[in-house]
Amino acid sequence: MTVFIIQKVPRRDFSSAKKYGELKGVVPYHEQIALSPGPVVFAANKILKNFCNDDYLLLVGDPSIIGACCAIASRYNNGRYKVLKWDRQLSKYFPIEFNILI
Repeated sequence: MTVFIIQKVPRRDFSSAKKYGELKGVVPYHEQIALSPGPVVFAANKILKNFCNDDYLLLVGDPSIIGACCAIASRYNNGRYKVLKWDRQLSKYFPIEFNILI
């Protein structure tokens, strides 16, 4: 089980997501997608190529990169992917499952 952190935001604590799996970054925080999405998409494909039902995406960072990573993860896992959504009031993550092939 792996939690893929789309972009690790500096000074943010993701330790509570460890209960869902090993934490692994996808795209460095300083990466930009606006002028040239190719390198970011290539790097995300390389890291997410083994994405499976046991894995999660932690949706933080640039919304365009988040969207690309969701598409990439679903491609490698037959249209399915799970995300962790932070609830500010309860201060914890909740898993959400998606199947885009329904």
